[in-house]
Amino acid sequence: MGAGQSTQFATAPSRALHVLRVTPDSPASKTTIEPLFDFVVGFEGDSLASQNNIDAVVLERIVEGHEGRTLNLLVWNTKSQETRVVPIVPSRAWSLPSTGSAQQDAAAQPSLLGLSMRICEPEFAMDNVWHVLDVLEGSPAESAGLVPYGDYITGWSGGVLGAENDFYELVEAHVDKPLRVYVYSHDFDALREVVLVPNRHWGGEGLLGCVFGYGLLHRIPPQPAERAATPPELHDNTDEYEETELFVPADIPTQPHYLPSQLADWQRQQEDEQPYRPTPVAPILEEEFNEHDRHDHDHDHEHEHAHHHTTPPGPPRRTSSLTGNSSLRSSRGTTVKS
Repeated sequence: MGAGQSTQFATAPSRALHVLRVTPDSPASKTTIEPLFDFVVGFEGDSLASQNNIDAVVLERIVEGHEGRTLNLLVWNTKSQETRVVPIVPSRAWSLPSTGSAQQDAAAQPSLLGLSMRICEPEFAMDNVWHVLDVLEGSPAESAGLVPYGDYITGWSGGVLGAENDFYELVEAHVDKPLRVYVYSHDFDALREVVLVPNRHWGGEGLLGCVFGYGLLHRIPPQPAERAATPPELHDNTDEYEETELFVPADIPTQPHYLPSQLADWQRQQEDEQPYRPTPVAPILEEEFNEHDRHDHDHDHEHEHAHHHTTPPGPPRRTSSLTGNSSLRSSRGTTVKS
């Protein structure tokens, strides 16, 4: 029952019923009607609603005729600058005492909606607000919890304030007495009731120890379209990761990528290393090593005597096993000079 539907009536109506208070536990408290910022401009089926000119007498008669039945009210909001439909069920049951006679109940005539309203021009209804600019330490304003720059005083429990000096005169009339005012927080978009106790002995200047701003530059600004919206760069874009392969399986071989210059250097390096590759060497006959060992043995025992004879040439040696490596022959002593 509390949800309403917005309509296309975005312009401020010329006359409306300004909602000043919503009684707790009333039918209006179960709807989205907001005190001070909502204006009842009519009801569905009202011919005057399209002309933005409400008739309070007709509305009162319609509300009584819808007791116990749903009535769709047309409500304009000064913050959103839109008119919406708010369904409500007028009833007296919420305010009837648990005991009492029917005659007393009929004479009491409790409210059917639980709304306190006044006829006004919505375009200028919110001009009279007092913007809190500074709060002194230890002042009555600090004790009441007023917040600089975020809070706006919109009215008091006795009604609305029509001019700038009305609020200051009201404060002077409540010295050392509690003063209940309605404070709107722009930071939290909420309306609350604050109790101020003006006095001159708090230790500072003024009755409240607070600096106020009034006029065109200090009216309540409109709320942003989206409050506390997440920045676009912080949004979790799940589609971005669904089509992206984050890991390459280990069993899938990958081809390395080489630059043409790297391939040319690699080929030159292979060509330079090719002449130094070792060539397989065939085994030497056993008799050849035996002859060398015997000659070396004789040379070791007779190294003090000079050899004046010439060794006769022996049988031709096989050279097929050493033709591929001349350096290997000298290292193994195949041509020894004594």
